[in-house]
Amino acid sequence: MQDETASYKKIILIAILVGVISGIGALLFFEGLKIGTHFFMGTVMGYHMPLEGQSIAEIAQWSPPPAIWLIIPVITLGGLLSGLLVYSLAPEAEGHGTDAAIQAFHGEGKVRWRIPVLKAVTSILTIATGGSAGREGPAAQISAGFGSIAADILGLTPRERRIALATGIGAGIGTIFKAPLGGAILAAEILYTRDFESEAIVPTFLASVIGYSIFCSFDGFEPVFNTADLIWSIAQIPFFLLLGVVCAAVGLLYIHVFYGTQSLFTTVFERLHIPPHFKPCAGAFVIGVSVVALAHISPDAFTLALASIGTGYGFLQLALYTILPLSVLILLPFTKILTTSLTIGSGGSGGVFAPGLAIGGATGGAMGTCLHLIFPALVPLESVPVFVIVGMIALFGGIANAPISVMIMVVEMTANFSLLIPAMGAVAISQVLTGERSIYVEQVRTKSESSAHRGEYIVIILEEIQAGDVMTKSENLITLTPEDPSEKVIALINETGHTGFPVLKDGKLAGILTIGDMRQVRADGRIHLPVGEVMRSDLVTVTPDQSLEVVLRLMIDARIHHMLVVDKDDPRKLLGFVTSTDLLKAYVHRLTTEYGYSG
Repeated sequence: MQDETASYKKIILIAILVGVISGIGALLFFEGLKIGTHFFMGTVMGYHMPLEGQSIAEIAQWSPPPAIWLIIPVITLGGLLSGLLVYSLAPEAEGHGTDAAIQAFHGEGKVRWRIPVLKAVTSILTIATGGSAGREGPAAQISAGFGSIAADILGLTPRERRIALATGIGAGIGTIFKAPLGGAILAAEILYTRDFESEAIVPTFLASVIGYSIFCSFDGFEPVFNTADLIWSIAQIPFFLLLGVVCAAVGLLYIHVFYGTQSLFTTVFERLHIPPHFKPCAGAFVIGVSVVALAHISPDAFTLALASIGTGYGFLQLALYTILPLSVLILLPFTKILTTSLTIGSGGSGGVFAPGLAIGGATGGAMGTCLHLIFPALVPLESVPVFVIVGMIALFGGIANAPISVMIMVVEMTANFSLLIPAMGAVAISQVLTGERSIYVEQVRTKSESSAHRGEYIVIILEEIQAGDVMTKSENLITLTPEDPSEKVIALINETGHTGFPVLKDGKLAGILTIGDMRQVRADGRIHLPVGEVMRSDLVTVTPDQSLEVVLRLMIDARIHHMLVVDKDDPRKLLGFVTSTDLLKAYVHRLTTEYGYSG
């Protein structure tokens, strides 16, 4: 009992420390970002930007830069400096930050001491010079990094270290967005695609309140966005559900383009033997040229170009005031996806949350405006901002696998809790349609697949059971040949419900093809190729006498859900197949029958 009390006291101490650090860190980062943006966008370019939180009268005074061509050297310089700093000092600081913090949680729970400061500096350089990125990813990695430092100083256990890390993620994001409740729940929700880190909620509540109080004491307690009077009705609910469908489609496009761009930059630079230090510079240069080209097409295209860079929050505020033209709203999701992919996918530093909200808000604004033009009585102009806000929630809540926390955060950011009902319907539809596909690739499915919780499986039980005891024998397996068409696999998945199939050539094991592989094959447009050209041949296998503890460890390390069981003397002779479901069933059966555990 004393140990348990000491542990509770230590967790409270962690929450207080992380809360103070998150508040001060978020404030310094935010002020640095404001100074950097004012210098590059205001002083250098003469750009009077629209800003979130401004009144209609204030934001109506925004004006574009007189010499738009200056964006090319400015944004390219930001990408160059950011790339040189990141790839010279800490490559793990590249990208959007939240993924790195999630990876650290599921890994050793450690973040190098240099990361928080480096992430802050490189993110300021990226965003302030026009890169399309958000401030939440850096805030998460900065706060998680300071949480890891506190864990090092206090000599915390691995469990306490991970709680400190998760608390830092939630408190950092909740503080920077003035959304402490949503941030606290985000800490528990964002780590998994189908699970919840309940231990992190209470300390993150405390840390978020402390961080929020410190931050807002200096920056003000007003919500991030201003909204006029918002009107919605029950009769509009079908439209909000339809918006969930549209947001899911746009969100999946966001994921596909983002990681496709990331892969393209990596491949091209490796093939040409160009140091990765220059990837963010190349992405920024392409954005700059694209912005200048758009600016010379028409006034609306000029507005579209400017809305596609930076965080996009100022233009979201314009959308909330129904000031943005319909043409801009329709095209902005696609241009914002492209500029974000070029900024962060090339290795630039910044978050994907803010661009995701801008993409979703523009999608909702476009749909709401179209519905107003078609059904003016049913969807009055005052309802269009509701579609903007619900679009923000539906799109990013779906692709982040964090519908509850994102919904609460956006409602806190707009200070309008009456929108929970339409938001719930839209984000539920979006979440169902996006499934487990996520903008955060470091998320794992459940606690059972996280190294952070591996010890919670009673190892002695898993060591008592051998793979051969639970495997489905080869004669009962559905197998493929390299010559089979890939379309056959989709049919088999639909018919049998199985999600993985061994591939045999002349009776010998040649590879494996899973539902995850098929999703990638379909996304890459390679569905017409035979199985042999799309299967995975880098196989992870076990022998029948190896324990389920070994099977589980290999599954977690390789992030797979199927294990091939082969002959000890002939690794190409398939004997059987073990799935994560087989492993869990065997574990629960042994736990209940031999250890008397009944839950």
